[in-house]
Amino acid sequence: MSHRRVGSVFAVLLVFTFVLVFTGCEKLSMGKLQANYHFSKANQLFKDGKFRKAMQEYEYTLKYNPNLIQAYRFLGESYKSLFKIGVTTPENMDIANKALDAFKKAYEAEPTNKEIIFSLGDMYDKLKDFNEAEKLYLRILDLEPGNMGNYYVVAEFYKRYAAEKAELRAKAESMYLRRIELDPLNPQGYAYIANYFENLAPAAEVYDQAAEYWDMRIALDPSSSEAWLAKGVNRWSRSYRFQNLPAADRLKTAQEALKALEKANELDPEYPEPYSWLSVLYQSVLSKLEPDKEARYKAEADRAMERWNEMRKRAAEKKKLEEELKKTG
Repeated sequence: MSHRRVGSVFAVLLVFTFVLVFTGCEKLSMGKLQANYHFSKANQLFKDGKFRKAMQEYEYTLKYNPNLIQAYRFLGESYKSLFKIGVTTPENMDIANKALDAFKKAYEAEPTNKEIIFSLGDMYDKLKDFNEAEKLYLRILDLEPGNMGNYYVVAEFYKRYAAEKAELRAKAESMYLRRIELDPLNPQGYAYIANYFENLAPAAEVYDQAAEYWDMRIALDPSSSEAWLAKGVNRWSRSYRFQNLPAADRLKTAQEALKALEKANELDPEYPEPYSWLSVLYQSVLSKLEPDKEARYKAEADRAMERWNEMRKRAAEKKKLEEELKKTG
């Protein structure tokens, strides 16, 4: 074969190869464009709460680009949004299985993605599969041991099961404490654990534990009227709820509530909530424990309610004025 003919054949082969590569790239590019189009459309439908239509668009997305991992995640979120907790009909369980399948595919592709791990763990949580959910929530802690927010998420998870399994109370408490250990000067950590104790099964000693953490919260930020209000409500709750306690004990706790609520007012006279709780304290506890002062306490309760109404009215007027300024600005 002559050199000229060999050259011609080689040139044809080069052109053919180029055409094949170009066609393949073009198909790949078109596929990604179509995937991006459907993914964008799906996300908007998801934001609008149109989950069934969003699912279709996520499916189209994955048809054109099966490597778009977030499409699997939000396909799972779409199914999860339609899932009804506690309903065991075949239709509802089919939705649950499809959600799990989508989340698992996303997790297999990105096993260190915190958002995907949380989505899958949350689905198991909704199915009351405690063991699988716990593994995933603890994995988040392993991946980000320095992230305070993660300990709160895991603590809340344990708290949801604490009523069913008493041993989980200790696990929940340990998570709140670890959050505090990471940032002991952050007042919010103490507020979280105080709220945790107050939401356990009612017991006077539990409210006392919560009060200790409110005191720690106040010590870090003594100018916080919100913290003083929280302590005041805690002390009122203990005095009001546990009427089987000695009257002297309840009165002492009620006086602690009064002191805390008055401190909240002192720090922020425009703060409405302390006034409403003062009114409740005077009427529901103090007037009952000290009947000889009932008339005075009821008068104080009325004054507190008047002040509360006044502060609420001012707050509403201020909000209205701010909205009007935004419109004119």
